[in-house]
Amino acid sequence: MKHYLHIAGACLLSSVALSAAHAAVSAEEAAKLKTELTPLGAERAGNKEGTIPAWSGGYTTPIAGFQNGGRRGDPFAGEKPLYSVTAANMAEHASKLTEGTQALLKKYPQTFRVDVYKTHRTAAAPQWVYDYTAKNAVQAKLDGEKVTGAYGGIPFPIPKTGEEIMANHELHWRGEAWQADFRGYLGTANGQRVLSVEGRGDFQMPYYAQGQHDKFTGEYWTIRLVNSGPPVRAGEAITGRSHLDQDKSASWVYLTGQRRVRKLPNACCDTPTPATAGVASFDEIDVFAGRNDRFDWKVVGKQEMLIPYNSNRLHTPTKDSDVLLANHLNPDHVRWELHRVWVVEATLKPGQRHQAPKSRYYVDEDTWVAVLGDRWDAKGQLWKTIWSHPVVMPDLPATTPQQQWGFNDLISGAWYASGVVNERNQHYKIVPRRPDSFFSPDAMAGEGVR
Repeated sequence: MKHYLHIAGACLLSSVALSAAHAAVSAEEAAKLKTELTPLGAERAGNKEGTIPAWSGGYTTPIAGFQNGGRRGDPFAGEKPLYSVTAANMAEHASKLTEGTQALLKKYPQTFRVDVYKTHRTAAAPQWVYDYTAKNAVQAKLDGEKVTGAYGGIPFPIPKTGEEIMANHELHWRGEAWQADFRGYLGTANGQRVLSVEGRGDFQMPYYAQGQHDKFTGEYWTIRLVNSGPPVRAGEAITGRSHLDQDKSASWVYLTGQRRVRKLPNACCDTPTPATAGVASFDEIDVFAGRNDRFDWKVVGKQEMLIPYNSNRLHTPTKDSDVLLANHLNPDHVRWELHRVWVVEATLKPGQRHQAPKSRYYVDEDTWVAVLGDRWDAKGQLWKTIWSHPVVMPDLPATTPQQQWGFNDLISGAWYASGVVNERNQHYKIVPRRPDSFFSPDAMAGEGVR
């Protein structure tokens, strides 16, 4: 699940090493963030067909009945699908479907479909995030693998390279500090579903610590997770500190059998994650959260695609089993919309190794969330399709996945779903920032009890 990438501390924001830093945009170009672009860098205008509306400030209306930490209701619950894409009619919509989505339609023609709803451009952020994004536009740079000159907002709202787009994804706005339950399920090819991990986590983004710019050290993400299940993993804990300078990142795990804290070894890239029973790699968490330096990155362009979006309806059922079918999420609870996305391809550099030498990512222009991704294996076969489900959170405000990500192995039939917390009590709860010492191995060791 997503947390295990960040807590591992090695799968960090990075970019292709270049001989010189990427230059920031000019003040004249940055001024477009107040005119033709949204404050985070998307096109304000809708499309000519009217199927994508203009951005008008995002969704900031409180959801009726919501209490901090509770289930966020679906603000669009009364809407019905405009149409559904199935294996029978997918050819009519192929230009707006990723190869992975088309493969799922073909592989599971009786159960998988894409229900397309009216597009709502709900992305929003506090004004101070907009202000920092405007500053980043003229200050932020990529110096080799390191983002410099950025803080408190999207680093590259007017991106020029694939590396910058993926940096925006890694540093997209999702709040300052929060606490949430987590749960992940492994699905087997024969239709079994196995709980692989559950517990509660504390998450913090010092990069988005309002009013703390002068104290920012480069650590952009800190996390601490404590597992409550399954029984074999109850009591385990992990702490991680991710740094914009990869060499300064670190993570630690508390092992109940040994009753001691150990520093994690390599937890990056295509190394299997323990949270997913080894079926997902660290850099598949959150669609992509790995090192960029193993790949050459190419911006294919921006195009209109059908993607999961405004996915509050996934939280509506009160049983996990209601949202999990044998081989994929229940399409009754998945909302798809037409949005503009940046399409970025990653190709393995000569001399590097990775199980997926080619990947393609679809990054939402409004939120900078990588919502979909496809991966090819060394034989050139489409291997995995990865997905996340952004949720409308007007209380932040933001539209961002609440740990809701997963993948389908299109060859073996295995799959994984994270963020299935329908039976858990606490969803994303906004909390005050914790002291820096809370995210330390010593603090975790002091509380390590089974």
